[in-house]
Amino acid sequence: MTLILGGARSGKSVFGEKLALNKDSKPIYIFTAQSFDKEMDERIRIHKDRRKKQSWQDVEATINLPAAISELSKKEKVILVDCLSLWLTNLILNERNIDRDITEFLNALEKSPGDVILVSSEVGLGIVPDNEMSRVFRDYLGSLHQKVAAISETVIMMVAGIPMIVKGQNELS
Repeated sequence: MTLILGGARSGKSVFGEKLALNKDSKPIYIFTAQSFDKEMDERIRIHKDRRKKQSWQDVEATINLPAAISELSKKEKVILVDCLSLWLTNLILNERNIDRDITEFLNALEKSPGDVILVSSEVGLGIVPDNEMSRVFRDYLGSLHQKVAAISETVIMMVAGIPMIVKGQNELS
C-alpha cells in the first residue's frame, strides 16, 4: 500500500496515476469527488480527460469507500483512490459516524489482497483554521493520515511536482 500526500496542485494525483499504470495496465480508479458547482465539475473533467487514453476502470465511491475497496481488491489488480480528503469531506457533510467509517476503511485496507495507492491532501501544514468545522476536518484528516501511513509500506509527500519518500523503499519509477 502506498499513501501519497501533498498540497493543492502538488502533483499527487498525476504521480498516483503514473505509479498505478506502472504496476497494472488496467488499474481501478476509485474517485471520491462529488460535484457541487461548476468549479468542481471542471476539476473532475480535467481528471477524467487525463485518463482517457489509458485503460482505467472508473468507480465512484463518495461515501462507501470501504465497501468499494473490499469488493474490487484482487491480488493482481491495482486500485488508486483519489482522494481521502474529499471522502472525509463527504462523510462530514453527510453527518456520518466518522470514527466508524474510518475504522471500516482501515479494516478494508488491511484485508485488501491487492495493491492500493491512496491520494490525499495534506492540510495540516498551514495556519489554524478560523472555524470549528474546518478544525474538526483538519484534525480528523491528520489522524486518518497517521493511521493509513502506519499500515502503508510506502508514504510519499509531493512538493511542487517532486515526490519525496517519507517511508519505504524507492518506489518512484
